[in-house]
Amino acid sequence: MGEHKSVLLHESLDLLSIRDGGTYVDLTLGRGGHSSEILKRIPHGKLIAFDIDEEAVAESKQKLDTIGNNYTIYRENFANVGELFAKEGIPAVDGVLMDLGVSSPQFDEAERGFSYKETAPLDMRMDQRNPLTAYRVVNEYDLTSLCRIFREYGEEEESYQIAKAILKRRLEKPIETTTELADIVLGAKSRRSRMKKGFPAKQVFQAIRIEVNDELGNLRKALDALPSLVAPNGVIAIISFHSLEDRLVKDKFRSLTVVEGSRHGVELLPSMIEEAPFTSLTKKPLEASAEELVGNHRAASAKLRAIRKKKGANPK
Repeated sequence: MGEHKSVLLHESLDLLSIRDGGTYVDLTLGRGGHSSEILKRIPHGKLIAFDIDEEAVAESKQKLDTIGNNYTIYRENFANVGELFAKEGIPAVDGVLMDLGVSSPQFDEAERGFSYKETAPLDMRMDQRNPLTAYRVVNEYDLTSLCRIFREYGEEEESYQIAKAILKRRLEKPIETTTELADIVLGAKSRRSRMKKGFPAKQVFQAIRIEVNDELGNLRKALDALPSLVAPNGVIAIISFHSLEDRLVKDKFRSLTVVEGSRHGVELLPSMIEEAPFTSLTKKPLEASAEELVGNHRAASAKLRAIRKKKGANPK
């Protein structure tokens, strides 16, 4: 099993402009790669971390304990960050980091069911408390629902053919393993699709994983909460791994850094023009360097965007 390598580690830490004494939030603790580096830089500060994966929390706690005890881990979905801050009375923070990638151990532990490379039960839950599994999606969703998630979450061109093949196989017996599902997808795809770069079932597996974990819904909720949780000069830095996530982040960041002109064609006085509450720190998303890609191929699709809150800004 390969050790998880934090993607765009130095770039994200540089953008956060970490200062000792500050409070920083890692909303995607994972195996503690980013969090441990933040904690090293703030012996007099505070780290707040979130993760829903029980194994990740236990493993990261051991790692962080070797650095310091000035941290708190919440086994909570990052979608709940706003409610949790309000409940705990946590004041505005100096920086927030999100790394939206699935951690390497989740892919590498076959029994978690994230990978099509090894035979495993269809699970794909990041939070084992979640009642919805990949097995339920594959065996219980109707044709329309399967087509929708394959098309919307996997951007799969042959969604209908794949969904039909799944329903046909289900009539014989339940589809129980990752390799069973991969074989069905492979058999349903056209020769042209099978010849394309990458494993043919990759998009379907991504789509099911997003559905099981409500990844896009949770991201939207977190993006709505974050602007009011950071202090003036506070930074929000987010690493995304596929176009669906990146589009949500890009659109939200744009809404916070760009003020559109009057829709009515009315000339406004300078004092009447609303100022955007944040400044963009990345005109274009940062991507992994060639050097990083040599040691970590999973960084190939990563995109890092960041914004900084202006002084006096109070976004809704």
